[in-house]
Amino acid sequence: MKRYKLIVSDFDGTLRASDGGVSAGNAAAIRKFIESGGVFAICTGRMPDSILPHAKKLGLEGPIVAYQGAYIEDIATGKTVRDRRIASEDAVRICAFLQQGGGHVHVYDGDTLYINRDDDFRRWYESICNVRGVLTPQDIAAVVREKHIEPHKILAVCAAEERDALFAEAERRFGAEFYVTTSTDNLVEVVSRGCDKGDALRYLAAHYGVPVEESIGIGDNHNDLPLVQAAGLGVAIGNAVKALKDAADVIAPCCDEDGVGYIVRKYGLGEE
Repeated sequence: MKRYKLIVSDFDGTLRASDGGVSAGNAAAIRKFIESGGVFAICTGRMPDSILPHAKKLGLEGPIVAYQGAYIEDIATGKTVRDRRIASEDAVRICAFLQQGGGHVHVYDGDTLYINRDDDFRRWYESICNVRGVLTPQDIAAVVREKHIEPHKILAVCAAEERDALFAEAERRFGAEFYVTTSTDNLVEVVSRGCDKGDALRYLAAHYGVPVEESIGIGDNHNDLPLVQAAGLGVAIGNAVKALKDAADVIAPCCDEDGVGYIVRKYGLGEE
């Protein structure tokens, strides 16, 4: 069986188990793969401060991808190697739309997170990502204007039954200029066009000198489609959304059954 040299994985819903951590089985497989000469990287929509502790605990080195690909940092040195932001005037437009009707909006500026509502969504998000946001007035667009913020990402949090309609309208309004995506039932995200996980995988492959055909991309949600489609072997975890499973070459066990570890062992180490 062909062994792949580069494995790029999403974090939430993929590498991260539903109980909040990376399982011992996944961690052991990743470490063995790295020791064998393979390269493992995380590619996430999270902010850098939220994902770096997990990467360091796994012993990862080299680039880590945050904000869907808008930000890439070298883990060992802390050096920023990609920093793509939304212009402030465009961010104001996007925020003004998302905050309508009391919408819950996040604005990400490096490792600073601005949040315009103190509610259950805020507590849910901060708990999962282990971050603390700066609370702003409801009119977060005004804050972006006043502070001249050029964010890496803008995000709306909503009830699951509202997400599809919000996503569709955001895509209609901004999709020609920006990359609009979703990573869970409650989130709609906007980053600079070209900042998707497929582009990030191609960057990582070039950085490590690995042909894209020898890479694996693993994910669970809509924002992982570019990653799965760009990789030499596209993998949908067992709990993935249908659209990702339809696009994938392989369906792995779910995130609570060490799906990433299974892929690492089978296609990275050739053990299964």
